[in-house]
Amino acid sequence: MSFLTTLRDLLRYNLQFSIGATLTLVIVILAGMSFFSPYDPLDTYLVPLDMPPLWQYPFGTTSRGQDAFWLLTFALRNTLLFGITVAVLSRVFSLTVGLLAGYVGGRTDRVLMALNDTFIVIPLFPILVLFYFVLRDHMNWALLALAMASLGWAYDARLIRSVMMSLKTREFTRTAMFSGMNGPEIMVKQHLPFVLPIVFSTALNNINWSIGLEVTLSVLGFTNIDTPTVGTMLFWANQHSALISGVWWWYTIPTVFIMLTFIGLFLLAVSLNDYIDPRSRIARMGGGSA
Repeated sequence: MSFLTTLRDLLRYNLQFSIGATLTLVIVILAGMSFFSPYDPLDTYLVPLDMPPLWQYPFGTTSRGQDAFWLLTFALRNTLLFGITVAVLSRVFSLTVGLLAGYVGGRTDRVLMALNDTFIVIPLFPILVLFYFVLRDHMNWALLALAMASLGWAYDARLIRSVMMSLKTREFTRTAMFSGMNGPEIMVKQHLPFVLPIVFSTALNNINWSIGLEVTLSVLGFTNIDTPTVGTMLFWANQHSALISGVWWWYTIPTVFIMLTFIGLFLLAVSLNDYIDPRSRIARMGGGSA
């Protein structure tokens, strides 16, 4: 089934996917508008301070003299890029461990799953806070993404392993072995296409997880606060006591848009999980055509 056919079916029969795709598209469009911004996101005191939302400043201005609309476009772009980077890196880790453990089995499986379970029980937030204090002078966007990806792959690796353990007992796997294909070829050519839909759906959840953790760390000041993200935008609002001084838009608007991001990605992940399950897909399509 082609990508366009799959997309058409999801939009036609799955309301959750349609809503999630719409919300995510709005966020992506806003993030893309950052490339047309008349301001540098790091420049301050460029516009009047603390202006409420008006026609000229649709999201108001901040106490640092920044146009909140254009600042939010940069914040959403960096936040999305951060989440996608963490998800891609952690998918590499989870795919490698899950494929090897599930297909090879035996001692390899036991060793990799022991390592996997170790990462599952690690308390992520305290480790990331400690990571910030150790590398405070060198903390940047890339280091935090790498650290978070290194800690966020274990649950999905176990899921991929369970799928691989089922796939290697199928008849087509035996046929591939008898035809002369080696282990890596079987994993990549025969098994990976079955695993990729699961990888993609879990990637959306991982993006949500990493964005939420980054926002939390940024609000507390445990990241590079000079990089504009939704979390650092809220950090500066807190530093300038925006809520107390009545600059409600500095808090409210970023919070609303990050919640829309969470909801959109969550609905996409849930709808893709339903689509992966043949019984759920057939039930939805049958109900939609009745």
